Amino acid sequence: MCADSTRPIDPQPADFVGESIGQIAKKLFHATRPKFFPASVLPVLAGTAWGAVAAGGFDPTLFALALLATVCVHAGANVINDVGDDAGGTDRQNTDRIYPYTGGSRFIQTGIMDSAGMAKLGISLLTLAAIAGLILLLIKGPMVLAFGLAGVALAVIYSVGPVRLASIGLGEIAVALAFGVLPVVGAAWLQSDTLTGTTILFSVPISAWVAAILLINEVPDVGADNATGKRTLPVLLGTGGTAWLYLALQLTALVAVTTLSVTDRLPILAPMIPAGLMFLASKAFSAIRHSSTNRDAMTAAIESTLAIHTAGSVWLIACILFVLTWSG
Repeated sequence: MCADSTRPIDPQPADFVGESIGQIAKKLFHATRPKFFPASVLPVLAGTAWGAVAAGGFDPTLFALALLATVCVHAGANVINDVGDDAGGTDRQNTDRIYPYTGGSRFIQTGIMDSAGMAKLGISLLTLAAIAGLILLLIKGPMVLAFGLAGVALAVIYSVGPVRLASIGLGEIAVALAFGVLPVVGAAWLQSDTLTGTTILFSVPISAWVAAILLINEVPDVGADNATGKRTLPVLLGTGGTAWLYLALQLTALVAVTTLSVTDRLPILAPMIPAGLMFLASKAFSAIRHSSTNRDAMTAAIESTLAIHTAGSVWLIACILFVLTWSG
C-alpha cells in the first residue's frame, strides 16, 4: 500500500493536559471510546419504542434509567477492556490498529491515564449503572436484577478474569447479547411488562449488526491478538471465514426484519432499508477478504459497518413509531 493516511495514530497527550473540570471531563469521556455509544443508545431506544407500542403508552422515567444504566455498562466495559488488553499485552503490540476504531482508546499506552486510573473509571461507571439498576429494581421488581446482572457479567468477563470471552472466540456472542438482546428486550419489558418471542426476534437485527461491528473491528488486530493468545473469531477463522461470517450476520438481520414484516409486526416496507444496506455490507465483505493489502478500504468498511448499525437501528425505530402512530 502506498498511502500513509491510515497509518497507526494515537490520541495526543497534549490534548488532555490540564486540571480544570472541563479538561478532566474531556479526558474521562474520551477514555470510554464514545464513538461506539450508538451501539448502546440505539438498542434502548428501539426496545423502548417496541414496548411502548405493546403497552399503549410511554414511561420516560423508566426509559431514562434504562438508558443511563446501559450506556454506563457500555462505557465501563470499554474502559475495563482497555485495562485487560493492556495487561495481556495485546494493545501494546498492536501496530496494525486503525485508531480510533480498533486497538482500544490508547490512553494507557500514551500515558494519558495509567492502568489503575482506568480501572477506577471502569468500576465507577459500572457502579453508576448499578445505582440506576437498583432504582429500576425498586420500581419494577426482581426481573430487573436478572437483566442487570447479565449485562454487568458480560461486560466484565468479556475481557478480564479467568474466562475472558473475547479470548476464546465468544466475544462476538457476548456483544450480541449485551448490546442487542438484553437492552432491546429489557427496555421493551420495562415499558410493557411483557416478554415474548416476537420481542426477542425484534432484537435479532440489532444484535447481528452490533456483532458485525466487533467482528470487523477485530480484523486489523489479528496479528497482535494472535501473538498474545487472544483467540478472537478472526484469529480462528482467518480473513476468508471472517468475511463470510460477517456477511451471514448482515443477512441474518435482513431475514429477521423480513420475518417481522410478513407477520405484520412491522410495516410491509420495513425490509427496504436493511436490504439496501446489504450493498455496504458487500463492500465490507470484500474489504475484509483483502484487509492485509488495503488499510484504506478496511477503514471505510469499519465506518460503513458502524453506519449500517446506526441506519438500520434508526430505521427500525422509525418503523415502530409509525406503527404506534398508525395504531393510535
